Amino acid sequence: MADLMQMLTTNPLARQLGVPQPTRLRRGRELPSAPVALGSAGGGRIAGHTLELLGVPSREALVDTPDTRVTETDDDGRSREVPERYPSAIGALVVDATAATSISDLETVRGLLRPAMRGLESSGRVVLLGVEPETAGAPTAVATQQALEGIVRSVGKELRGGATANLVRVDLLTGEPTSPQELASTLSFLLEGRSAYVSGQVLHVGHAGTTPEETVARPFEGRIVVVTGAGRGIGAGIARTFARDGALVVAVDVPAGGQGLAEVANSIGGTALQLDITAVDAGRRIAGHVAQRFGDAARIHAIVHNAGITRDKLLANTDEERWGSVLEVNLAAQIRMNEELLTPDLPGGLDEGGRIIGVASTSGIAGNRGQANYAASKAGVIGLVRAMGADPRLTGRGITVNAVAPGFIETEMTGKMPLATREVARRINSLQQGGRPVDVAETIGYFADPASSAVTGQVLRVCGQSQIGA
Repeated sequence: MADLMQMLTTNPLARQLGVPQPTRLRRGRELPSAPVALGSAGGGRIAGHTLELLGVPSREALVDTPDTRVTETDDDGRSREVPERYPSAIGALVVDATAATSISDLETVRGLLRPAMRGLESSGRVVLLGVEPETAGAPTAVATQQALEGIVRSVGKELRGGATANLVRVDLLTGEPTSPQELASTLSFLLEGRSAYVSGQVLHVGHAGTTPEETVARPFEGRIVVVTGAGRGIGAGIARTFARDGALVVAVDVPAGGQGLAEVANSIGGTALQLDITAVDAGRRIAGHVAQRFGDAARIHAIVHNAGITRDKLLANTDEERWGSVLEVNLAAQIRMNEELLTPDLPGGLDEGGRIIGVASTSGIAGNRGQANYAASKAGVIGLVRAMGADPRLTGRGITVNAVAPGFIETEMTGKMPLATREVARRINSLQQGGRPVDVAETIGYFADPASSAVTGQVLRVCGQSQIGA
């Protein structure tokens, strides 16, 4: 049921007063209903090849030039020049700027974006493709590639109607180039409703060394996925989303949350494991549960480290116990479990080509008053992901390590926040609303997808492009 503040800000009077109204976002494995417009700045081609691979229909994007502009007269008789409009709405604009090296190429990007800004359907998508700036070569090329980030973050804040904008950087100029097959899962995720609450973000797609699996609707069919903190809130949403996509879910939570854990596990046909993850043998107990339930040959495809706690106090009032308990649950326990589950010959351990996904937070990026312990733990998760994602011992086994960093998500916990604080938290992002547990879950599912083998060491904010830490 909507709370009082939501009702006050969404009723007809609020609309008349000009209070911004949240748009119902397109969610799930649903592509845009209108065609995808495809453009290139500098002659890049990987975007077109990837859309063909995904079977996504595309059309040539309009380009704003002096020759394509038309004069428009408003109700007061004032004339202005506007870009030629698309004959009908477009579902997304994909701009391949991987070969952009000059300021004139940035003008091409502008020319492609301008007609699309008013031509996108509700929950439309803008996706720019580039390369890592430091690999671009000459200083002008480096500057051009870095400029794409400024463009996409600004565009994300200008779009309306639930539309989002994101930048994907690929490897084309150094080492083994990213292939369309390796880009496919990321482009599919960003175009689909699964990325509803992801905007203004930058992702890197590298090279996996092996041909990734195809992008399919149920990528976890028959695969074992472990989710900690699965008894409620975001964890329950993660467990349900994996089960929807075919996973055999092992739902883990503390004994005190046993009732909620059992309800989640039963509702998805998964198994429940009551476990305090701070136990020194937590990793082995998880592996033992998997081996016992599914056989000694069974292996975990993905583990999602979602369990976490807060013990908020100003640092001046934070004692050793309050500090240590948060670091222990949110960070140290993950490190110990990873070390155990990565043991190659451990029955029920992490499989070759497995996935480790952490749950960080925007607090770990921007900090938060009264949360120095929590912010430290979540920033630690980010550091852990970056280190493990680059570890050749893991990349050599095809194991990827990534994390999500949620912003304000509508849960039972955030529902207990003071009304004014909660409404500010909902509104201080480009989408003008809070996210849902499923938004976090879908992003984790993208990272865990067997088709995402070229994505590792990444931390993706699921925050609607929050102003916090932007």
